[in-house]
Amino acid sequence: MTHIREVGTIAVPVSDPELALAFYVDVLGLEKRRDVPFGQDARWIEVAPAGATTTIALAPPGGRAIGVDTGIRLSTLDCEADHGALVDRGIDAGEIMRWPGVPPMFSLRDPDGNTLYVVGHSVG
Repeated sequence: MTHIREVGTIAVPVSDPELALAFYVDVLGLEKRRDVPFGQDARWIEVAPAGATTTIALAPPGGRAIGVDTGIRLSTLDCEADHGALVDRGIDAGEIMRWPGVPPMFSLRDPDGNTLYVVGHSVG
């Protein structure tokens, strides 16, 4: 057995840390948790929803592809309102998807084309 107890950080490869930080904080409303030098001429930046324990690292690509499906699902209490607000701001967001028994959700892309998902809290 291991002593693993939670998911700590999920890394998203970004090409421009300032542009990514502005998107995740100013557009998605996440808070900046960490911003420190990392390696040669790079930064380690972590963002998260207020009160969340798991963070998203806006990490240097380090040879990884940019513009990937991150698999990250962000939870919201109002999928429709968040979708509308993001579309109004010109964010590349897909239509809200609905299936019986599954919460409503939509995809969006960050400035590097990385895909994330916003999932409604309730089923409907």
